[in-house]
Amino acid sequence: MTTTRWIIATAPEIFLLLAVAVGTLLGRVRFKGFALGTTACILIVAVILGQLGTFVIPPLFRSVLFSLFVFTIGYRSGPQFFASLSLRTLSQVAVALVVGITGLFVVLVFAFAFHLDPGTAAGIASGGLTQSSMIGTASGALAQLGLPDEALRQQQANIAAGYAVTYILGYVLTLLFVPLAAPKLMGIDLRKEAAELEASLSHGTKPAKGSLGYRKFKARVYSVTVAAGQSVDTVETRIGHRVAIERVVRNREKIEPHPALALERGDEVVLTGPAAALIGAAADIGPEIDGGDVLRDMAGEILDILVNERKLHGRTLKEIVDLVGDDAHGVFLRDLKRGGREVPLTPETRIYLGDIMTLVGTESDIERAAAHVGHVLRYSERSNIAFLAGGIAAGLLIGLISLKAGSFAITLGGAGGALILGLVCGWLAMRRPDIGAFPPAAQQTIGDLGLGGFIAAIGLANGPAAWAAIQTHGLLLLGIGVVVTLTPLIAATIFAHRILRMNPVIVCGALAGAMTVDAAVSGCCDVAESQTPVLGVAVPYAVGNVVLTILGPLIVTLTFPA
Repeated sequence: MTTTRWIIATAPEIFLLLAVAVGTLLGRVRFKGFALGTTACILIVAVILGQLGTFVIPPLFRSVLFSLFVFTIGYRSGPQFFASLSLRTLSQVAVALVVGITGLFVVLVFAFAFHLDPGTAAGIASGGLTQSSMIGTASGALAQLGLPDEALRQQQANIAAGYAVTYILGYVLTLLFVPLAAPKLMGIDLRKEAAELEASLSHGTKPAKGSLGYRKFKARVYSVTVAAGQSVDTVETRIGHRVAIERVVRNREKIEPHPALALERGDEVVLTGPAAALIGAAADIGPEIDGGDVLRDMAGEILDILVNERKLHGRTLKEIVDLVGDDAHGVFLRDLKRGGREVPLTPETRIYLGDIMTLVGTESDIERAAAHVGHVLRYSERSNIAFLAGGIAAGLLIGLISLKAGSFAITLGGAGGALILGLVCGWLAMRRPDIGAFPPAAQQTIGDLGLGGFIAAIGLANGPAAWAAIQTHGLLLLGIGVVVTLTPLIAATIFAHRILRMNPVIVCGALAGAMTVDAAVSGCCDVAESQTPVLGVAVPYAVGNVVLTILGPLIVTLTFPA
C-alpha cells in the first residue's frame, strides 16, 4: 500500500488514465444488447480507485478537460440549435423544453421537501435526466460561490454520488420508455404508425426525372448507332431512371452535351446512372465500347455537402429538387445525415440547416448542384486550433460574468460559457467551413477524452466521500431518480401527442433526442422496423443538450441557502 500511496501522491494522472481506460472498456460490454455506457463506468471505476488514497487533481486540469468536452457539444449542436429557432421546428423545440422544465421542477420539489444540498440535487438531475455535462456546469457554479475547500469537496462528492446512483437506472428507464411505454401511453402501434408515415412521405411514387433520389453511380461508354439523329433529352427520357449523358465525343473532339444536342452515328457518349439502367441502355443508344480514353478524366465522386442555405431550411426534398432544377442533372443523393444519424430518404423528407448530403456524380456536376445547397466538405486532417482555443477562451471569459437577482447570483460558469461559444463557433463553421476546421473524428476524440478525464478526476478526488454518500442515501437517491426520469418523459409525451398533435413516430424520436440518449433512438427504429423515428431526433437533441447542461448552475443557484 505504501507504494500505491506514493504513486497516488507523485503521479495521480496514472490512475486517472487507468480509470478512463478501464471504464471505457467496461462501458462497451453488452449484455443481451444493453451496455451501461462509458461515462457511468468511468465514474464507477474512479470512485472505486478513489478508495485507495487521497488524490489531488488540480482544478485547472479538470476545468480544461471539461471545457474541451462542453465546447465540442456546442460545436456539434450549433447548426441544428440555431436552425431550430424557426416556426417549422417549434413543436420539436417545445418537447425538449418540456423535458427540461419538468425535470427542473421535479428536482426542486424533492430538493426542498428533503432539504437536499445543491450538490446532491444537481447530481440527481444529471443522472436522472441522463445529461453528464450537468456535473461540470454544476461543479463550476459551486466553485464560484466562495465555499471553503472542504465544503466544496463535499458538494462535488455529492454530485458524483447523486449521478452514480441515478444515471444507470435513468438510462435504462429511458431506453424502455421511449420505444415501449410512450407508444402505449399514446395508444398507438409504433410499427403501424411508422409504416403509415413512410407511405405518407413517399406518396407511393417514384422520384421524378431531375430528382435527387438515391442511385449507385456508374459510368459506361456507348457508340451511337440506334440513337443517331435523336436529341440528348430524348435518349435520357427513353432510358429513364435519371440516367444522364455526361459527355459526347465526336471525331475525337469533346462536345458539351445539352438537351437539344442531336447525336450522330459514331459519336461516343458517356452515360451515368444506376447500374441496372445502364445494362439495357445499348438497345436505345448503340453498342457499349471500352472507352477508356473517354472515361480517364471522368471518375465518379462521392462528396459530402453541408446544407447551409437558409432558404432550404425546413423544405422537403421534392421542393429542393424543384429549386435546384436542371442543375441536379447527373447528381444522385446517396444518403442524408442529421446529427450523425442517417435519415430516411423520401420526396417529403424535410431538410434542415446543418444536414449533410452525400452526393454521387462527376465532380463538376456535384459542384454545380452544391452551389444551390451549401458547401462541399473536404475534410482536413487537422483542426484549426487557433479557432477552437480562441472560442473556448472567450467562453470561459463569458462564464466569469455574474448577474445579481435579489439575493441570488446567477452565472453560467466557465463550462456554460464554453457551451455558448461552442454553439456560436459551430454555427460559424457551418456558414464558413474554411475558418473553423474541426473534423468529426477530432470532435469525437476530444469530446470523449475531455468528459472521460473530467469524470475520472471527480471520482478519484471525491471517491471516499461519494461512497459514503451512496451508502447513507443510496435508496432515497434511487427513488427520487426514478421520478426525475419518468415524470418529464410522461409529461412531454402527453404534451406532444395531445396538445401539439405531433405524429407519434416523431414524438418517440423527439423524446429520445430531448433526453440525449442515442440508444433510445436505435430502440425506436428496431421496434418500428423503420428509420422514421430519426426524423424527430436532431432538433430536440441539440436543444436538449443546451437546456439540460444549463440546468446545472440553475439548480445550484435555486437550492443554495441564501
